[in-house]
Amino acid sequence: MSDFVVSARKYRPKLFSNVIGQEHVTKTLKNALIKNKLAHAFLFTGPRGVGKTTCARILAKVINCENSIAKGVGEPCNQCESCLLFDSQASFNIIEMDAASNNSVEAMRNLVDQVRYQPQKGKYKVFIIDEVHMLSQAAFNAFLKTLEEPPAHVIFILATTERQKILPTILSRCQVYDFRRISNTEIMNQLFKVADEEKIEVNVDALHVIAQKADGSMRDALSIFDRIASFGDKEVSYAETINNLNVLDNEYYFTLINDILKEDTSNVLNTFKTIYQSGFDGHLFIDGLTEHIRQLLIAKSGSAKNLIDASQELVEKLVQQSTICNYNFLVDALSLVNECDIHFDKVRNKRLHVELLLVKLTYLNRESESSSQLQDIVKKKTNSIDEVSAIDKGISFNRIELEVFDQMEKEHKIADTYIQSESSVSKTEFSTPKFTSLKAIQKKAAQAIKSSSESAVELKIESFQAVWDNHLIATELPTLKTILSQAELSLERTKLEIRVGSNHSKNIIQLEHVLLEKLRKCVSDNRLEISIILDPEKAKLSEDKHAKRVLSNKEKFEMMRTTNPLVEDLIKSLKLKVDHGN
Repeated sequence: MSDFVVSARKYRPKLFSNVIGQEHVTKTLKNALIKNKLAHAFLFTGPRGVGKTTCARILAKVINCENSIAKGVGEPCNQCESCLLFDSQASFNIIEMDAASNNSVEAMRNLVDQVRYQPQKGKYKVFIIDEVHMLSQAAFNAFLKTLEEPPAHVIFILATTERQKILPTILSRCQVYDFRRISNTEIMNQLFKVADEEKIEVNVDALHVIAQKADGSMRDALSIFDRIASFGDKEVSYAETINNLNVLDNEYYFTLINDILKEDTSNVLNTFKTIYQSGFDGHLFIDGLTEHIRQLLIAKSGSAKNLIDASQELVEKLVQQSTICNYNFLVDALSLVNECDIHFDKVRNKRLHVELLLVKLTYLNRESESSSQLQDIVKKKTNSIDEVSAIDKGISFNRIELEVFDQMEKEHKIADTYIQSESSVSKTEFSTPKFTSLKAIQKKAAQAIKSSSESAVELKIESFQAVWDNHLIATELPTLKTILSQAELSLERTKLEIRVGSNHSKNIIQLEHVLLEKLRKCVSDNRLEISIILDPEKAKLSEDKHAKRVLSNKEKFEMMRTTNPLVEDLIKSLKLKVDHGN
């Protein structure tokens, strides 16, 4: 059998000072040992592979270490009989138990029985219970009393990756230590040391990929390192690493962003075709693209070195590419990619889903530019500051602006039609769809505005008032007559305002499509805008007019007798006596 020992075991720390990334835990434990202020129960919690069990073993060894000098510095000597017995798994004073396979009440009863016996040699008997969250409810209850008041010679060290599954009564009886994820930089430094010990040549970018793939776990990082080193025969290269770990090369993302900024749909889709045919999953591609765009956004902010976890060479390339991207593009692109990621699992044709995302990204710059340029066109047309602010707030455009918007929408819908047609026919090359340029749309809108202003006639309020009065006369509905008669018309440049006193009146007029169409057709000018406005002053006058006074019983009776003479006859015939009840 081979004498090979995996790096995760071979380089497992034997001293607190060798534990990586958990200084807040190791320093506290060392001080407690030096001052002889140890608790009777500890709970180590945190992600996998960050050193929980390792720290538990080191703590157990220090407690029973026979070297008093070593105890004085809070570290095991790893040379005395107690330390050597533990390293060879022959110590009777330090018992390790896996709660995943010993989670029954019977297992807890056996543990409680062992607690009663004094340590064979040394001062303490230490129980290390790993994956303690796997204990059943009954097992926890059986363990509870012993954990709260154990004998003076017993110390419990519990370890778990899922703290939320442990009963609050257990947590309250332990000193809880939260272990952190190990940073990529700390993982890389440790991998460099291991590579130097093993005489293995490594690439910096390859170690970055391994650290990112390990996701904060040193054990996972060392396992991946062993696998890549075995494949490369004492060499860890970038190409072999991304090939073994099914990671896309960063060059793909740099190429994609460059082609997207050039609006080169053909190259963008062909690049994704190459990625797809290489066997990479669409979701993996989206995750990588999201991270790349995020890094570009950070690089553009000027804090790349502090926030981007990558090699110096990669950071410089990101900074360089970020200079040709604007903030709006990166933020909008990140939003689009995130939306694609959310809906990815729901769609049936996943390749088409990603291709549609790429086409949208390709023309994202044009869309944002078109929107801003169109706002400039509209603002130039308006001479009034009030009208400009109204447009900025989203109030309706006139017919010319709406026609320009419709034209732009038709242009962008070509992309969707193009993708759908490409999905039905398999092709090796993609052809770029023809898009009408922004300048052409702007020119067309400007010509329309110019011709409109040249042929426009002066608008007069009398024309609209005549149409309004005619419609009022023709209306037979009393409620509508009242609303139309109370409304007030006013004209400001090309904007006809209809002022009403209530929301009910506003809604009624909005439903009078015949009247509104007559108002639009009464003049041959396409600049007309119609707005129905709620006037607070008219609303107040309407309330005052219809305010009701509370009548007394006598007033109510007199009003009833006046309006209906039969009431008086009824009183006389029945000889009733009127009592107003005042």
